[in-house]
Amino acid sequence: MSVLDLARAEIRAMQPYSSARMEASGGRVMLNANESAWAPPGDHELACNRYPDPQPAALVEALARLYGVRASQVLVGRGSDEAIDLLVRAFCRAGEDAIAIQPPTFGMYAVSARIQNAEVVTVPLAADFTLDVDAVLGAVTPAVKLVFVCTPNNPTGQLVPQADVERLVQALAGRALLVVDEAYIEFSDAPSVAPLIDRYENLAVLRTLSKAWALAGARIGTLLANEEVIALLKRIMAPYPLPRPCVALALEALSEAGQVSARAHIATVRDERGRMARMLGHAPGVREVLPSAANFLAVRFDDAAAVYQRLLDAGIVVRDVRRYPQLGDALRITVGSPDENDRVLDLLNQPAAEGRTFAEGTAMGKQA
Repeated sequence: MSVLDLARAEIRAMQPYSSARMEASGGRVMLNANESAWAPPGDHELACNRYPDPQPAALVEALARLYGVRASQVLVGRGSDEAIDLLVRAFCRAGEDAIAIQPPTFGMYAVSARIQNAEVVTVPLAADFTLDVDAVLGAVTPAVKLVFVCTPNNPTGQLVPQADVERLVQALAGRALLVVDEAYIEFSDAPSVAPLIDRYENLAVLRTLSKAWALAGARIGTLLANEEVIALLKRIMAPYPLPRPCVALALEALSEAGQVSARAHIATVRDERGRMARMLGHAPGVREVLPSAANFLAVRFDDAAAVYQRLLDAGIVVRDVRRYPQLGDALRITVGSPDENDRVLDLLNQPAAEGRTFAEGTAMGKQA
């Protein structure tokens, strides 16, 4: 059985759109795409009057080298969100098929499924936020075509052991595609599961340049998967997903100098994560700091709502995750620069009344 047998038959059979850039490129006089002959002001040789390549070869090859796969196993799009949406649309028939997730986890898996009118099968994480492989496998019905696993998990930060991933993908062979979201893997000691793609055709891996590579505003996400899966998704992808300026920024970030800079920042985040976890553990009103292998910490508070407002009043924005299952008392705090982290710690170590005074003084300073 091919992994494509899990995908929608009508997607496999459809005639994809063929863009002008797909049909012909490399000429010197380009008159096939109804583009402007003149570059816009401030173009800086980006040639933004021309459509970009659907999958820029230089970027695809750079990402393949970075992630240790073949270029034919790489699909680049507008953040991981686009890849999630494409997977759901390609594999889930509206009103018939389903995905499986383990809440609390990244919300876009369920959002994409509901937009497609696909069922969302939930298998909650254990009380310590670990993944129960047996429970996941027990919940996979014939309708489930995609199983999403986030490691390190967002918003809790826990890793899923590679042995659990391999056990899942083996058991799901011929039943479902396992999609492992590694958006935060660079901040951990864990290896990527991408090398397993050659061994298991029903494994796909999500990666992004938004976090460790500091390109959240450029929206560059990558799906790594079996060549047949990549080819299938290209059939339904928008013809020009990657703006030229974003591609240029990504290539600069992936250059030798860019990689040195990124790895230095990753090291700082890891050091600061440890410091923040230790210091927050002693802050008044903190119940627990969940262990994290990502660039954030999920923190339980006696009164999370009050802490959120205190931080906000001081101009510090954190993520309120109290709506997530098992996190009704928690906030998610991204690990920032050392100075930013010090501001959070200083405020949380002040009594509430002093925190209000601090916030008021900050506001008055801004007005001045």
